[in-house]
Amino acid sequence: MKSQFVRSFGHAALSPDPDLAIAALMIARVEYPALDAGPYLDRLDRYGDEARTRVAEAVASPGNTPPQVDPERYARVLALNDYLFGELRFAGNETAYEDPRNSFLNEVLDRRTGIPITLALLYMEVARRAGLHVEGINFPGHFLLRSPAPRSVPYSEDLIIDAYHGGALLSKEACRERVRRLFDSDVSRGRGGALMEARLFVHATKPEILARMLLNLKHTYVKMHSFPQARDVTELLLAVNPSAINELRDRGLMAYRLKDFSAALRDLQTYLQLSTRSGLDDDERAEHKQIWEHVKALRRRMASLN
Repeated sequence: MKSQFVRSFGHAALSPDPDLAIAALMIARVEYPALDAGPYLDRLDRYGDEARTRVAEAVASPGNTPPQVDPERYARVLALNDYLFGELRFAGNETAYEDPRNSFLNEVLDRRTGIPITLALLYMEVARRAGLHVEGINFPGHFLLRSPAPRSVPYSEDLIIDAYHGGALLSKEACRERVRRLFDSDVSRGRGGALMEARLFVHATKPEILARMLLNLKHTYVKMHSFPQARDVTELLLAVNPSAINELRDRGLMAYRLKDFSAALRDLQTYLQLSTRSGLDDDERAEHKQIWEHVKALRRRMASLN
């Protein structure tokens, strides 16, 4: 992956208000280097224009609105859900969840299926164009959305939206139960569970959304043993978060696997230097020992070539 493209992606992802659709279509160039983003942005604009009409025409019905939910906001979200998941038929890909195409916005738009993070990004972009504020939630194991309650309506609650399941509206208790099922009872009762509870509904910034997309894609490529693509994705992860030293480690390990020994040595040496400063637990010390063995082998190999 060309360094100029990586810099351009980093600039787009870390700008004061990143355009998620543009950044997501840049990610897709990992698999589709010649991708023309224009037609996909035009399609999002068309969806947004139609959604704006649907949302504006939504009629609030207080009698059919859940308790402590603003009827107007509820009606607008249901109108958007009906358009995206009813009429356009976007849906979660439950039959081929780990297909890398689920992580590319162009493929999600073409095939109308994806994983939670990409369907959530699509939802956010259409909602933004429709004039409806929706934000991401970095929920563990399953990315969610939130339509915040208006401040002008006392005692109203946020709407938690699951784009992967057709825009299903979730209560906070249902979300907590999902976490309890995700983690074993010892964790959910202990310190880790308390920490997780505090983070359940934290707003996801746009760079965090892009990083989560990239992490999903990296894990998919690693499982497929598609290491050149996984390495490219790691380059983009480091562009979004240059301080992510674990990504520096992974980039070095992938370079080692791909026999790019000089790049592997550079990354792994830097990783050892940076991570040692932060203090290590027992598992991290064992990992350090392994990586140090890689570094010594790489130094011997590089010395033999000089």
